[in-house]
Amino acid sequence: MLRGILTVGGWTLISRVLGFARDMLIAALVGTGPIADAFFVALKLPNLFRRLFGEGAFNAAFIPAFSGLLHTEGIGAAKQFAQEAFAVMAFWLGIMTIVGEIFMPELMHVLAPGFADNPAKFSLAVTLSRITFPYLVLICLAALVSGVLNGMEKFTAASASYVLFNIVSIACMIWMTPYVPTVGHALSWGVTISGVVQLGLLMMAVRRGGMALRIPRPRMTPQMRLLMRRMAPGLVGAGVTQLNLTVDVIIASLLPPGTVSVLYFADRVQQLPLGVIGTAVGTALLPLLSRQVRAGEAASAIGTLNRAVEYGLFLTLPAAMALLVCAQPIMLVLFGRGAFDLESVRLSSQSLAAYAIGLPAFVLVKVLAPAFFARGDTGMPVKIGVASVALNLVLNFVFMVPLGHIGPALATSLAAICNVAGLAFVLRRRGHFASDYQLRRRFRGMIGASAAMALVLWGLRDWLFQTPSHGWLRLASLGSLVGAGMLAYAIAAALLGAYDLRDVARMISRRRLPRGGGSAISSAPTTET
Repeated sequence: MLRGILTVGGWTLISRVLGFARDMLIAALVGTGPIADAFFVALKLPNLFRRLFGEGAFNAAFIPAFSGLLHTEGIGAAKQFAQEAFAVMAFWLGIMTIVGEIFMPELMHVLAPGFADNPAKFSLAVTLSRITFPYLVLICLAALVSGVLNGMEKFTAASASYVLFNIVSIACMIWMTPYVPTVGHALSWGVTISGVVQLGLLMMAVRRGGMALRIPRPRMTPQMRLLMRRMAPGLVGAGVTQLNLTVDVIIASLLPPGTVSVLYFADRVQQLPLGVIGTAVGTALLPLLSRQVRAGEAASAIGTLNRAVEYGLFLTLPAAMALLVCAQPIMLVLFGRGAFDLESVRLSSQSLAAYAIGLPAFVLVKVLAPAFFARGDTGMPVKIGVASVALNLVLNFVFMVPLGHIGPALATSLAAICNVAGLAFVLRRRGHFASDYQLRRRFRGMIGASAAMALVLWGLRDWLFQTPSHGWLRLASLGSLVGAGMLAYAIAAALLGAYDLRDVARMISRRRLPRGGGSAISSAPTTET
């Protein structure tokens, strides 16, 4: 499992870094103005489906079924199942895309009702959304092919494909902008073109993996009906964080102009640890848990879940604390140039701090949800998820006037914390999860180490940024701050027992063994590329 986490996490980290490069260009060119607001809303709908299908509901329903067929009935049955799923999804998503293109103005009234007060902004959002909407079909089909690769425990191509999204977006922004009305148009075309490139790459990868997919006529076979039944509730259960962020956009469109963009840039920063850690752990965890549950290895499944929680918390607790303490320097260095002025930095850093409060919970949702999905239960997460979305909506309305741009972020964080608490309570009551001694001991160490790191960051922050700086000097100051925080956390975590250096040494030595010579965790799969 750990090797899969490192593979997925490594490629996701590269994708996030390139994503920051793309967002820095957007911030410099359009700031938090109407073009940025319109594009971010246009990106939200297909991006919501990408995250739901690529990281949530589809994989939660598809991978356990695909893995089970692969290990029990062989590659032929698994391939037939994947081909049938591809055909059905392509058919229904194609219809959904056509309907969305026709009724985009009505859809925009739901997604961004506040834009209706500005006809030019509303019209631009509709146009850009029509350009980006075909990405829905392309990326959902790409998610299916990624699920095939993940079910075969081949994580590299599926994870690397997301890098292409940012590469193509940057290329279109640079080279296409002079030939289209706005930067937003260039970015929107980049979204759809990237979907074509991603799907093409994954189809080649699955062919090289020995499972070339041929697309039959779409038929709702019994297996497809079961897949759809399991996937439908998972759209909410696994994607509660994304649905909550969509609620944030709806509320933000009702707030002063620029709020949508402020929240977007803040969310992009907290998505770095969320994507790298949460997505990596959840992606690598589901196939292993599914196999252990099918084999009746209840104790091993509980142990695997404990280690996944441990890995997630070890990195997200200090990340959350660092974002809370250093939100303003981070936003200043990453985006504070061009059209992104100091006021935009101030507002977005306040939203980032509010998102940081819920960062560990955002990751733990991705860790605990697979414990339900591996057992074929997508119903309970959706019940807890619906309650979380409802709570988020209520809190958004409560915070909207007094907190403004901070309200949607804080509401999302508090709803995520309640979501995790509900998932953990049900799993514990069912006997599917109980924290072991190692997790409890190391969690206490993580809390203490994160607090020590925060004190170091707090002491250095004002000193490093006490005088105005620009360019490389500003970047060097943030690098020094990050380096000092990482060093402080590593030392404090070792002293307080948050991790054992001997375990790290054993993990490294095992990763150096040839294939078949062992793995970092008992029962962990060997990831091939």
